[in-house]
Amino acid sequence: MADFVIPAPPVPSIPVAGGGAFPVRRVYCIGRNYAAHAVEMGHDPNRESPFFFQKNPNNLDSSGEFPYPPHSSDVHHEVELVVALKSGGTSIPLGQALDHVWGYAVGLDMTRRDLQAEAKKHGRPWEIGKAFERSGPVCPLQPVAKLGHPAAGRIELKLNGALKQEGDLNQMIWKVPEMISYLSEYFELQAGDIIMSGTPSGVGLVARGDRMDAMIEGVGTLSVRVV
Repeated sequence: MADFVIPAPPVPSIPVAGGGAFPVRRVYCIGRNYAAHAVEMGHDPNRESPFFFQKNPNNLDSSGEFPYPPHSSDVHHEVELVVALKSGGTSIPLGQALDHVWGYAVGLDMTRRDLQAEAKKHGRPWEIGKAFERSGPVCPLQPVAKLGHPAAGRIELKLNGALKQEGDLNQMIWKVPEMISYLSEYFELQAGDIIMSGTPSGVGLVARGDRMDAMIEGVGTLSVRVV
């Protein structure tokens, strides 16, 4: 046991439906994984090599509240399927990738779009726009034993009751097994790793007082108030 010189921080975790908690090790997020979203962000919708950025494990939050972050006036919602891994490795074959999944949830990749755009313009990393406090609202995880592996199903987000984002999981350019296999070529995946699998089109502004209601068919629902 290490003799820490300061108190060890708590282990970040996501609640599990029915009880318990899932410890989070790393959070990988794929960019532009729905063609329509790629178009609305000004990019080619054709399949290209996937790219990933990261959030911090303690950015994930299940409180039901999203504090509007500082230094931004252009914060966007992005609803996503969250994938939680129970095991990992390197060079995982595509046909074995789903064997490493523990469960799934509905999540939001909240984004300071103005800061992200500034970073893009200068060729800088995106963390300032993506990896800020409580930028990953998430609902309780549902285990594979209950859900299976959702490859299709409606994904949507309503803002104050108005439909803003909609799509289907089958529209993902890179499917869950492909994301796992690809990531394992560059990183050693391990139990506790999270993959946020991209968002459909319709991303847009939120403001204090707004309510976001996200849903993925067969996976769950997530309601978050912007405070």
